[in-house]
Amino acid sequence: MTTQDLVAQFHAYLLTEKRVSNNTFLAYKRDIDQLIIYLDQSALSVAGLTKKQLGDFIKTLKDQGLTAKTLSRKISSFKIFFSFLAQSFKISDLGKSLIFPTIEKTLPSYLTEPEVERLLLAANADTTNKGIRNKVMLYMLYATGVRVSELVNLTVDQLQFDTGFVKIIGKGGKERMIPVPRNILELLRFYLDHVYYKLHPTLREQRTKKTMYLFAAVYDNQIKPLSRQSFWMALKKILSNAAITKNVSPHSLRHSLATHLLEKGADLRSLQMLLGHQSLATVQIYTHLGKSQVRKIYDKKHPRA
Repeated sequence: MTTQDLVAQFHAYLLTEKRVSNNTFLAYKRDIDQLIIYLDQSALSVAGLTKKQLGDFIKTLKDQGLTAKTLSRKISSFKIFFSFLAQSFKISDLGKSLIFPTIEKTLPSYLTEPEVERLLLAANADTTNKGIRNKVMLYMLYATGVRVSELVNLTVDQLQFDTGFVKIIGKGGKERMIPVPRNILELLRFYLDHVYYKLHPTLREQRTKKTMYLFAAVYDNQIKPLSRQSFWMALKKILSNAAITKNVSPHSLRHSLATHLLEKGADLRSLQMLLGHQSLATVQIYTHLGKSQVRKIYDKKHPRA
């Protein structure tokens, strides 16, 4: 079987068995494509690759100045790729020999509660249809803590106005239910009733809500989810209007919600379920509260305090 055939089989495995998200699939594909290009240039094959040759390739990536985080992600891709080859085609699992670089833990960027308030007030000022849509997206992002990829791919049927929940399709197709505050539900209802079809009149012709993206856009004459980049551009404009100069991304609002919930005494396990993290250890990055804040939570929440 040729290298191209092996890579095609790996792609099928990612999409059908692992059921990774589109963004995850594209990330894996880019990493493996980079490896295959290197092999072609070096007159090497996947099946005949040695540990040393794979190590030499990793060294070339490191010499390109990649950050430890980026290099670690690529190594993760290679480990999954070679593990698949070993299980499916009895090719040596070279991924076992790869070692992840040490990643310096940094505190995630987040906004304080007053800064979030300023941001939301700035979003309220734009009363155009697109401005209202951007405001709804911003409110949803902070109220639910969803990933921006989860937000832009929401469909109308995922909203459950009767129960007050939204069904989120997370990484690997895993579902989780997140409560939505009543005022955000009312904002969503207004958006759907008075703004949604003004932005996209052709959506009235669709017969099922399952195909109706909550935050849609037209690309190449087709209705698709609004891109993450488009929302990022809208957020930068709102940040500027709010006079917030911090290095903030859509993901920062997820960090902000996690931080504020912890400050209010939320436990890590609940936070893990809300954010859709597989590992509790992943959530512990949010525990960057000062000692005085931890003391306040302890005094308020501990039954014997």
